[in-house]
Amino acid sequence: MRSAAAFAPATVSNVAVGFDVLGFAVEAAGDEVALTLTEGESVRVVEVSDATGTLPDGAISLDPAQNTATVGLIKLLEDLRPGFGFDVRVRKGIALGSGMGGSAASAVAALVAANSLLKAPLPKESLLAYALAAERVACGASHPDNAAPSLFGGLTLIVSTDPLRCVRLPVPRGLLAVLVHPHVRVDTRDSRAVLRPHVPLADHVRQSARLAGLVAACFNDDFELMRACLEDVLIEPQRAALIPGFARVKAAALEAGALGASISGSGPSVFALANDEETAERARAAMVEVFRASGVAEVDSWVSHVSEEGAKVIR
Repeated sequence: MRSAAAFAPATVSNVAVGFDVLGFAVEAAGDEVALTLTEGESVRVVEVSDATGTLPDGAISLDPAQNTATVGLIKLLEDLRPGFGFDVRVRKGIALGSGMGGSAASAVAALVAANSLLKAPLPKESLLAYALAAERVACGASHPDNAAPSLFGGLTLIVSTDPLRCVRLPVPRGLLAVLVHPHVRVDTRDSRAVLRPHVPLADHVRQSARLAGLVAACFNDDFELMRACLEDVLIEPQRAALIPGFARVKAAALEAGALGASISGSGPSVFALANDEETAERARAAMVEVFRASGVAEVDSWVSHVSEEGAKVIR
């Protein structure tokens, strides 16, 4: 084959109590990257298109060393020397600065497409390190809680980063994610800048207990335990002010019956979890209504199963 395209899903990272270590993929949105083989071993970004209707002109760099879809490809070519390069076309289905893992999805989609064109494709696990190189360009650090679930699918726990080790957690039967994206941009670098470098010991203990409880809830299909554990006492209080109307949006989701709600990644998107479709749709409508009442004119929203498949070749 001379060309291939892949899709990588959007993600919800942190999942309230799992800052930098927990994330899941959603079926509702994602990025597509198409590659065409070229002579030589260079990478060129030839097109970036916007399926979201939110990208200003020039918002995404065409410089391969700065574009998250191509940073990992450059490293891949340096390591493998396959004797060819890539022309790259990116179709963004995830808005920039949305907290939905857009930089990770572009990187993952590009790598999955490239891998399918190699004479000896790498195991999927080997692609993660290349995706993290792109994350370092995007936000100054390589946190796998977006890239790993986008690549592998499901609900992913990052056990360690050195060495890199990820574990797929079971997704309780019937679990649905509500994802609401107000058209307000919050860049990851800015969102991380508001965080204090130290946390009180008591808060650390409470957060650790809730993360452990959430993991236990997943293994036991225990929605009531999940409901009790989806409360972030560390990160959410520091970032809430970056999102218009966040406290009211969260309250609306909980009043509608959601198991819990919090900031998706670095924001401004907000997610909620529900254990039936009626509750999920009720929460989605309530969250959108509150965002609009808070002065946000444009809001996107989805109800989605957790994507068990992750990134895949689409043509």
